Amino acid sequence: MIKVFRILTLTSLILASPAFAKKFKIGTMVPDGTTWAKNLRKMAQDIKKQTSNRVNFKLYLGGVAGDEPDVERKIRSGQFHGGIFTGKALGQINGDVRLLEVPFNFKSRSKAQKVLKGMSSFLDKGFNRVGYESLGYFELGKVYIVSKEAVADISSLKGISIWAWQEDVLIEAIMKNLKLVSVPLALPDVNTSLSTGAIKAAYATPLGIIALQWQSKVKYLLDFPVTYSFGGLLIGDKAWKKISKADQLIVKKIAKAAINKTNDDTIKENSNSLTILRQQGIKFMAPKNPSAEMALGQQVRSAVLKELTGKGKLFTPEGRKEFDGLM
Repeated sequence: MIKVFRILTLTSLILASPAFAKKFKIGTMVPDGTTWAKNLRKMAQDIKKQTSNRVNFKLYLGGVAGDEPDVERKIRSGQFHGGIFTGKALGQINGDVRLLEVPFNFKSRSKAQKVLKGMSSFLDKGFNRVGYESLGYFELGKVYIVSKEAVADISSLKGISIWAWQEDVLIEAIMKNLKLVSVPLALPDVNTSLSTGAIKAAYATPLGIIALQWQSKVKYLLDFPVTYSFGGLLIGDKAWKKISKADQLIVKKIAKAAINKTNDDTIKENSNSLTILRQQGIKFMAPKNPSAEMALGQQVRSAVLKELTGKGKLFTPEGRKEFDGLM
């Protein structure tokens, strides 16, 4: 009996040792040196410390692991174990997450947070069904349109070539319903296309506009946010199940705190970025009739939701029901 006890004790000690630590390779486009990256590094350090080195998050920042579709493919093949994805990539895994990014959903951050909180459990289950564990959702913030030509409202965009993220079903539906001239491009091609004039307008959060260095290519910002953008931290289910339940709880607790801090930091940095854009000479164009603009936005919102909801479409009927109940 004593011998068996010693063997079990020795085995548990070996399995708990650093040699048996689980390393999670996490790919992301988040640039190194940013506040977001610093928060992620702190998260990784806290996870390593609080699990006594049993769980290590190795971060591959700034697109070193490839773009978001590359990271997702690498998770599927086992080369990577997790990734931080923006809405488009998340939606290709679980379409219902894009319900949050339908245009003109939220007039305030508090409303966006409320709906995100209410949808999280439903979305988590959706990711679970396709082989992922969600560790939380990032608020990327309000999305604005910037342009090389003066645009005072959405109608002013008609006839102006505007970037549409390549293979983004939601963006395609929005552009179609707004009757805009869209040019599908991969994100890295937007800067060059703005420089050459191949496109005259694009969209991003204020922080994203500066990070992508679009401010030197455009002159105007439509001071009427069209949507609210989100992201998420996903871990492949196979890798997730290789750590103990106790360590899973530790990781989730630390990730939640890190994501909450990052969200607050991001919203502050978006506000600061708007100030910087003004200082750099970007002219802010406010609609003369905000009520009419919002009415148009709500028409587009309804049309997009109707078009993309149904079996085999971006939004499931179940997801739509859950979403509508929170709105």
